[in-house]
Amino acid sequence: MSKGKKPHEKGKLKLSRMFQELKKGNKVGINRELAVPGSFPKRIEGRTGIVEGKRGRFYIIKINDFNQEKKFIIDPIHLKKIEK
Repeated sequence: MSKGKKPHEKGKLKLSRMFQELKKGNKVGINRELAVPGSFPKRIEGRTGIVEGKRGRFYIIKINDFNQEKKFIIDPIHLKKIEK
């Protein structure tokens, strides 16, 4: 869980993360960007998921929650691609 940013990172947005392109089937880690206002479900922070598709500029991420598959629509700034 992210508690805060270091002083020299406060208020900054990484544009490369905002405009990143992910393909269907990519594995991503979910980490909330604190500089972006709005609600974000805390229960999915720190989890990994698979990209299912795209809806507008947001991505549909499939996450296994115990025995259930759940889908979340997440802004790409909160996603980090995991290399295999």
